[in-house]
Amino acid sequence: MTTFLELLLNGVSLGSVYALIALGFVVIFRATEVVNFAHASLLLAGGYVTAVLHESIGFWPALLAGIGGAALVGAAVEFLVMRRYRGSDQSVLAIVTIGVDILLATELTRRIGTDILSPGDPWGDAVVTIGPVTLAQTRIAAFLTAGLLITAFLLAFRHTSWGVAMRAAAENQETAALMGIRLGRVSLGAWAVAGGLAAVAALFLTVFPTPGLERTTSLAAMKAFPAAILGGLDSTTGALVGGLLVGVTESLATGYQGDLTFLGRGIGDLAPYLVMVAVLLLRPAGLFGTKELSRV
Repeated sequence: MTTFLELLLNGVSLGSVYALIALGFVVIFRATEVVNFAHASLLLAGGYVTAVLHESIGFWPALLAGIGGAALVGAAVEFLVMRRYRGSDQSVLAIVTIGVDILLATELTRRIGTDILSPGDPWGDAVVTIGPVTLAQTRIAAFLTAGLLITAFLLAFRHTSWGVAMRAAAENQETAALMGIRLGRVSLGAWAVAGGLAAVAALFLTVFPTPGLERTTSLAAMKAFPAAILGGLDSTTGALVGGLLVGVTESLATGYQGDLTFLGRGIGDLAPYLVMVAVLLLRPAGLFGTKELSRV
């Protein structure tokens, strides 16, 4: 029972980080109807800036620089690349983001090389013992931070002019433009917010118990992709639920991998995608996604 509780709590913590990444997918999709496959590179860029700067300027300023840097990269991608293809088919735009991801990932992995970079976090390898359960402080910090950021985003999404503009653009871009909403600003803000959220997620994906930031860290964004899909790409609530579901599933599957040898090794990495497929078979639009209706 103790092992189950530890795996469950670790899964919830990891899932909250995945929810931050999935929220980035959802924000961009709602604003532009584009599936952003360059999100992994935004995550890697934010983590890289934090890891490189923390020794010279301190952890907290470096983290702010990482968040700002990832937000700036996201905004630059939207302004310099995606805006040039506005009006194109969504599948074309998705392919463009794949090209952007290849360019950014190649440059970042070249800079990182074979090194493993520490983010310089203040928690180290400290743990907290609650009864029979032992948790790393980084896991608790990840859960609390993700909870605060997601709550702040949901409040801003519902009560600020930017959130109203994004909801209007997600409902009908042509009508929103006719009502005076500047779609360019909405899209630019969405990419910047997604980059900032990815930078925070990068921090908690590279702290204890993981060794640090390496060139494969961006692959974690692909684990959050099933969270966005199974929750519904146009649902902020779905991003949260999907992230938690994927995190708990991965944690339990990895923890009990010894009892699941008949499924083969590495089932923990595969489990999120199996859950995604199972959900999509029952609900093609995701758990909270909007079903598209068409007249025939």
